[in-house]
Amino acid sequence: MLDTIRQIETPEGVFLRLRAAGALPRALAWLVDLVIRVTATVALTSPLMVLGEGGRGLYFIVVFVVTWMYGVICEVWFNGQTLGKRALDLRVVSADGAPVTLMPSVVRNLLRVVDILPGLYGVGLVAMLMDPHARRFGDIIAGTMVVHTAELQRGSQVPVIPSEPLPPGLSLEEQAAIVDFAERCPHLTPQRQRELADLLTPLTGLSGDEGVRRLVAYANDLLGRP
Repeated sequence: MLDTIRQIETPEGVFLRLRAAGALPRALAWLVDLVIRVTATVALTSPLMVLGEGGRGLYFIVVFVVTWMYGVICEVWFNGQTLGKRALDLRVVSADGAPVTLMPSVVRNLLRVVDILPGLYGVGLVAMLMDPHARRFGDIIAGTMVVHTAELQRGSQVPVIPSEPLPPGLSLEEQAAIVDFAERCPHLTPQRQRELADLLTPLTGLSGDEGVRRLVAYANDLLGRP
């Protein structure tokens, strides 16, 4: 994947920078939720079984709710977070950054039966590796994504190097493009970095690796770094 940053403009003109959660934190959150679900089910087994046939019926209802509705209930009524996601500082949101609603949550949770195939979330892992925002198959169909709860501060991924003063006369959009390039550099191959930097040789007066370095130095200047 090139990167996992998704920038969204809200109707109010505010830009949100959402950092998509990768496979490892999501797997850890799932394991926490699994332990919680299994513990809750086991804890209720003995009390319900002593009630006879009625208790066994209630037990199967509990198993159904814990297995299929736990995720939906938590995501819709607890701000997109199951207990596992809360522990890992993750949240389910709509693809446009809005809070997840009932039907998308139901769809993404039901489609776990596809993502889990052929075992150990094989389909889901392949989908996450191919999708630019690390979404499993259920997220793609439901129009949702899992993100880290802290919004990414602009410029936080720009490599720190000594700054150089930016040439005068650049528009705000051009300045923002320089910062965006510097943020993406850690996720680009050196060849791709040089290719993009060479397009701005008239601005930097340099090409190749030196052109890349100067653009990153300009970005540090724009961010107020020494």
